[in-house]
Amino acid sequence: MAKMLSFIKKFRLDVIVIASLLLVSSLFFLITALNRAEGAYAEITVDGEVVGKYPLEINATYKLNGGTNELTIENGMAYMTYSTCPDHTCEDARRKAHYVGQTIVCLPNKVSVKILGVSDDSVDFVS
Repeated sequence: MAKMLSFIKKFRLDVIVIASLLLVSSLFFLITALNRAEGAYAEITVDGEVVGKYPLEINATYKLNGGTNELTIENGMAYMTYSTCPDHTCEDARRKAHYVGQTIVCLPNKVSVKILGVSDDSVDFVS
């Protein structure tokens, strides 16, 4: 116990800075987690141009960018089920997007999917 007290006294400022950073980051995480809103639409962008906007309430599968990607909307969640890109990162099953501001991006095919709220002019909390 004496060693621990000696350590804390020696590095008191370091401990205060680390504890403060942990507190601030925990508060930021809590605020962002509590302010998440369920999305209403998936906006599809190909090469910087909006090419479609699909409601999350309708279960369907859409071919994007001439068939290079396939987007599935199921149970209010959007996810990529097919891609011709070499790494298939956009198909990662853990990336089911359904909160406002979440995105799915396929860089090689220049396809992105952004989840929007009820109104088009909604601003996500991170912006």
